[in-house]
Amino acid sequence: MRILYLHQYFHTPDMPGSTRSYEMAKRWVEAGHHVDVVSATAPPGTEGWHCQTVDGVNVHNTHIPYSNEMSYANRIRAFIRFAWQSGRRAQKIGGDLVFATSTPLTIALPATYAASRLRIPMVFEVRDLWPELPIAVGALRNPLLIGMARRLERFAYRRSEQIIALSPGMAEGVASTGYPPERIVVAPNASDIERFDVDESQGNEFLAQHPELTGGPLVVYTGTLGKLNGVTYLAEIAGAMREINPAVKFLVVGGGFEKKLLRETADREGVLNQTFFILDQLPKNEMPKVLSAATVATSLFIDLPEMWNNSANKFFDALAARRPVMINYSGWQAELLRQSEAGIVVPPRDAKVAARTLNELLVDEGRLTAASRNAAALAKRDFDRDQLSRTVLRSIETAQSEYRR
Repeated sequence: MRILYLHQYFHTPDMPGSTRSYEMAKRWVEAGHHVDVVSATAPPGTEGWHCQTVDGVNVHNTHIPYSNEMSYANRIRAFIRFAWQSGRRAQKIGGDLVFATSTPLTIALPATYAASRLRIPMVFEVRDLWPELPIAVGALRNPLLIGMARRLERFAYRRSEQIIALSPGMAEGVASTGYPPERIVVAPNASDIERFDVDESQGNEFLAQHPELTGGPLVVYTGTLGKLNGVTYLAEIAGAMREINPAVKFLVVGGGFEKKLLRETADREGVLNQTFFILDQLPKNEMPKVLSAATVATSLFIDLPEMWNNSANKFFDALAARRPVMINYSGWQAELLRQSEAGIVVPPRDAKVAARTLNELLVDEGRLTAASRNAAALAKRDFDRDQLSRTVLRSIETAQSEYRR
């Protein structure tokens, strides 16, 4: 089958960011399918479309500037620009099925355009429940725009033969629009066990390069520093931890809109470059070293119920790396951690309680060892990338075989 894969932010392991699409596409090629990806992550200065083959995947790339540091208005412009350009490119490439992954939700526009023109089925992957999130954080306030966004959401679902949801809550959200539940497949972000379960020497190598991080337990956050992530809370936890256990070090690796605010918060807490350190974002293939050096990994969000259905990559990377996970939100991941004892759930608005809860784990070697073992077991049992890529591929094959032109 020729799969036409539309993802505005397709990243390979030598780039920062999520590599879900790369890992999926690579495995589908290995399974005997032909995959063309249409994306907008070409280097700055790139003009027009360029095609290169990466591990068997044909990546058709152009450059459309985008970053978490951009205003919401500029991000929307980038979404619309890609939607306009990618639909025609996808139609020109052709294929047997369109697989489109959000965010942004506007990916539905070029996907449905290409599917309609080529008379082929479409499978839509829901990575976030839009427009609920932008409405919840106030990024989308205009009633007219909210109405248009909701119509686009339903339009994308109606035109899809199958829908992939990245969490049970997302699946429920899709079903609540009237989409048939039997055509929804849950396939969360996955654990790349072979990539992240590395020898401890890699962590030691990273620590040798950053001696300021040695001398005690290391708590790590890797990922976007956006408004939704609320990583300033980790700086507040570090401030509270200084009074409880000053040997604990904290490391944030990433970039985004709130990086400056994070530095200011850590400085106000008196921990910046003392027990709290910030590094720029790194390529995905560097992250196994970082997590290998960590005692505990974290996944954080602001206190917003709409975020409880998230499927953050950092959570599953930590499991793959055999690292206990600390989160500060409720929902399905919190239940997983409580049931498996692969980590801890701390309150979202009480840094002192969070610091005490975290320290109780850090000073208990037996509990840390058990949590590490449980994290690895959870990754292998429920979130192995090979297993989940086959789940999504079966959905694609079903959509293609049952489609009636």
